[in-house]
Amino acid sequence: MRIVKAVKEGKWRLVKALQRLLSHSVSGRLLAVRRVTENRGKKTPGVDGIVWDTPEKKMNAVQRLLQRRYRAAPLRRIYIPKKNGKKRPLGIPTLFDRAQQALCKLGLEPVAECTGDTNSYGFRPERSAHDAAEQVFNALRLKSSAQWILEGDIKACFDEISHNWMLKNIPTQKRTLRKWLKAGYMEKNVFHDTEKGTPQGGIASPLLANMCLDGLEACVVNNITEKRQHKVNVVRYADDFIITGDSKEWLEQVAKPRVIRFLVERGLRLSEEKTHITHVTKGFDFLGWNIRKYPNGKLLIKPSESSIKTLAEKTGE
Repeated sequence: MRIVKAVKEGKWRLVKALQRLLSHSVSGRLLAVRRVTENRGKKTPGVDGIVWDTPEKKMNAVQRLLQRRYRAAPLRRIYIPKKNGKKRPLGIPTLFDRAQQALCKLGLEPVAECTGDTNSYGFRPERSAHDAAEQVFNALRLKSSAQWILEGDIKACFDEISHNWMLKNIPTQKRTLRKWLKAGYMEKNVFHDTEKGTPQGGIASPLLANMCLDGLEACVVNNITEKRQHKVNVVRYADDFIITGDSKEWLEQVAKPRVIRFLVERGLRLSEEKTHITHVTKGFDFLGWNIRKYPNGKLLIKPSESSIKTLAEKTGE
């Protein structure tokens, strides 16, 4: 609460001091180790092969988190399959690096929650994809609602985010953040440098990516008059988002160029093959749902064909 209050009052020096106080506290370090050793990846080691599977190892980790000379270890790279048949790279940090990230996240997340976009729903406390779908429903359910949708997808978001932008704009300990970003990764016993991106697999990575994309709503809509005139709504879940508008031309000629400029500053770009402008009566897919308004004015949200296919494959039907 003290960090939240300081952010709202614009006292950024106090925010920094409170973050440091939290990262050095016993309760903060205990909570960081607890979160690392209770999540699904608790038995997945990093490049050092170490897991914290005893109370003694966990308490030793709590003490080690006080060390001043912190150095991040390279990530262990693995690949997991994607829906399109390709593979997504994951960077697995050591448990100690994960605990450092969890500790940093304790002080950074309150800042992100105060400054984040109103309609951002991915990887945030007490928010979910269902909340994002509900917001889309509210934005489109009326006869007078917007009729056109820009479906946006950011190409390789986690892999392409600019390190320079993050180091300049993320309000956290710059030295520690730089060490995470520049840690590199090991693949087949070969070390590789990392010059951009925040690895999928790190505890703090979703938060960092969210903070990089916060501001998208304000970028798309300059003022409340424009928002009402063009029936603009921006709903984002991580790197997937939709923008509503009163016309295809406004979305194509105004909204999309603004999004492109916003992303370029952060080293990112739109995925052209996944970014479309669609009329609401044609329907569109978002977060595993198909959303469509029918001629009688009813807006229906139902599982998308790809979601049904994935479920059928999992159940063997």
